[in-house]
Amino acid sequence: MSSLMTNVSAMTALRALQNTNDSIETTQARISTGFRVSEASDNAAYWSIATTMRSDNSALSTVQDALGLGSAKVDITYTAVDSAIKVVDEIKSKLVAAREPGVDRSKIQTEIDELQNQLTSIATSAAFNGENWLNIDSSAAGYSATESIVSSFNRDASGAVSVGTLTVDKSTIALFDANAAADGILDDDSVTTGGAANVAASVSNLDLNTANLNDADIDGMITIAETALQAMTTAASDLGSAQKRIKLQSDFVGTLMDSIERGVGQLVDADMSAESTRLQALQVQQQLGIQALSIANGNAQSILSLFRG
Repeated sequence: MSSLMTNVSAMTALRALQNTNDSIETTQARISTGFRVSEASDNAAYWSIATTMRSDNSALSTVQDALGLGSAKVDITYTAVDSAIKVVDEIKSKLVAAREPGVDRSKIQTEIDELQNQLTSIATSAAFNGENWLNIDSSAAGYSATESIVSSFNRDASGAVSVGTLTVDKSTIALFDANAAADGILDDDSVTTGGAANVAASVSNLDLNTANLNDADIDGMITIAETALQAMTTAASDLGSAQKRIKLQSDFVGTLMDSIERGVGQLVDADMSAESTRLQALQVQQQLGIQALSIANGNAQSILSLFRG
C-alpha cells in the first residue's frame, strides 16, 4: 500500500542511516582517543579494572623513584666505605713500618694524622639529601638504627594495599658515632693496645707519640686497624648486597609496570587497524543509506504523478 502520511520505506531507511551514523561516531571516537573503552559507559567492568591498574602503575612509578633514591644513598655509602678501607689499610701499613727499629715514629704519626683526618672527611662527606649513614649520632632524637627504602606496592585479592620496604642497618656500617655510649667502626676505643702503655685506642685516635709506647702497643694498634678493616669489609659486603637487591627490585618493578600497561591495553585499547577498516565500511554504508533514504522519499513523487492528467 502506498501512503503519503506514512512512508514506511523512508522510516526504515532513516533508522538504518541513524544507526550507521551512531556507529561512525563511535568508531571515530575510538580512532581519535585510541581507546575502545574510554569511559565507564563504554564498559563499566573493564573501565573499573583499567582505572585501578593505572592507579597502581602510578604508585609503582613512585616506588621506582624511591628505589632510585635509595640506590643513590647506598652507592654513596658504599663508595665512602670502600675509600675508607683503602685509607685504613694504609694506616695499618704505617703501623707495621713503625715496628722497624730506628724509624722516626713521630714522622710516621704525622702521616697517620693526615690519614685519620681523611677518614673523618670521607665519613662527613658521605651524605645524600641530608642523610649520612656513616657519620651518625645514635643519641639524637628520632634516630633509627635501620634505614627503610620503599621497594614495592602490593594489592591483595581483597583489594587491600600495602607498601614493602628494604632495610639497611646503619648501626653495623657507621664509621663514626657521636653518641658517647656507642661507637662506630673507626671510633671504637673499647680495645686497649695491651702493651706497656696499655691505652684504649681506635683507628681515629691511634697515636705513636703516646708515652712509654713499646712494640707490643704497636702490635695492638695493628690489631685494632685490622679489626676495623674486617668490620668495614663486612659493611661494604652488606652494602653491595643491598645494591644488588635494589637493582633487581628496580628492574622487576619496571618489568611489572610494562606488564600492567600491556594488560590494561588489551582491555581498553582500540585496534586501530580494525577500527580504520570498520570506518571505511561504515562510510560506504552511510552513502548507501543516504541513497536508500533518497529513493524512499522519491516514492511520494511517484504517487504525485498518478494524479497528473
